[in-house]
Amino acid sequence: MAAARGGARTVLVDAGPMPGGELLTGMAVDGALNARGEWILGGVGRALFDECARLGGYIGPLNDWRLIHYVCFDPEVMKLAVARLLARSGVELWLQSFMTGVEQEAGEVRAVRIQNKHGTVRLAAPVFIDASGDGDLVAQAGGTFDIGGEGGEFQPLSLMFRMSGVDTPALLRFVREAPRHFALGESEAIRGGRSDDEIARALIEQAQPTVFIKGDGPLLAQAIDQQRMYPTALIMIQPTSAARREVCLNTTRIANVNALHTRELGRALDTLTGQIETCVRFMRDSVPGFGDAVFSGMAPRIGIRETRRLHGEATLSREDVLRARKREDGIGKGSHHVDIHQDGTGQIRIPVDGGGSYDIPWGCLLPVGLRNVALAGRCVSADRAAHGSVRVMGPCMAMGEAAGTAAALVLAQEARAFRSLPVSRLRARLKENGAILDGTH
Repeated sequence: MAAARGGARTVLVDAGPMPGGELLTGMAVDGALNARGEWILGGVGRALFDECARLGGYIGPLNDWRLIHYVCFDPEVMKLAVARLLARSGVELWLQSFMTGVEQEAGEVRAVRIQNKHGTVRLAAPVFIDASGDGDLVAQAGGTFDIGGEGGEFQPLSLMFRMSGVDTPALLRFVREAPRHFALGESEAIRGGRSDDEIARALIEQAQPTVFIKGDGPLLAQAIDQQRMYPTALIMIQPTSAARREVCLNTTRIANVNALHTRELGRALDTLTGQIETCVRFMRDSVPGFGDAVFSGMAPRIGIRETRRLHGEATLSREDVLRARKREDGIGKGSHHVDIHQDGTGQIRIPVDGGGSYDIPWGCLLPVGLRNVALAGRCVSADRAAHGSVRVMGPCMAMGEAAGTAAALVLAQEARAFRSLPVSRLRARLKENGAILDGTH
């Protein structure tokens, strides 16, 4: 959208049947606000939320009183919002189209080969953006990368699902009566000296089904011990529709699957859908507010937390994230805690200092050795800890807007190299278009 709005003829190649990616899964957008409640995402991301509001599917920013704020909306309405805004922006959309090869010469990608129902199509362009999540274009063009953890481990795959008919007041009363089952106040910026009871009261005042059942709390831990639930670190509950009294649940997990191996990814689907059946039964039997709730939907894709982390001209580090580091070459912001899901019930969660945000350097979007390619999203250049924060949807949308805006600016100056674009000019244009680059903690 940013590239097309900037005047560039833009083709979006999407392997799936519907554009929108993780926005369509039911999961809320993390990293659009920091833990203090300050917006750090503007521009195209906010335009998508505004379109959801126009269509009647926007819930808005909520606090889980644990670590973060996030933005909730109806994923069915988001499907409409994405499609409508792509068309209005002038993006040419190729669905069900897979990149099968790259033509490159002397550090410049000349064309990519696309396979779809027409056959094999050669798509030539002066600049390319790799927003594939897995870094497919850069990897096929010879770019270097890290993958997974040092021991060959991978964060778990998850499959989001939804339940409708949830009694929110009953759920929130349960939090007030038994806070030991829930993750509350893990960030001091969120807790602010409040007791668990005070936080539970704040959740009731917020009046949204926005809670986090923790894996080491007695309710879920006992169910895991009794094999009524699979091992998991959490059951995250987020609202998707007040009219349907519907929530999204983030809880399923299967660790150490290399999602680049599609055969393994396919095998994981049976495990994940079985876990959905198990969790629906557990929620109905054991969690107040869910007694009359029913399964109402499942994400159209398996959620992948990590595969390749491409090597860029700069690398976002753990210290950058946790110290809320600001930079003159920042092109977007992130605020999510360092979040590394592990096998079973394990999960590392380390909040950003002071509940603030960090800047994402432009160099993290510039792959080493390729002049006319920029990155956006999960394949960004970052160490594993920093990646555990920057991989979420808020900063991914900020990176996407930066890459698209840069592409239009590079073409306007009749150049083919992203590095020829002064970062000061890119920042100025981003701010003109509503991106938030300054003025937050």
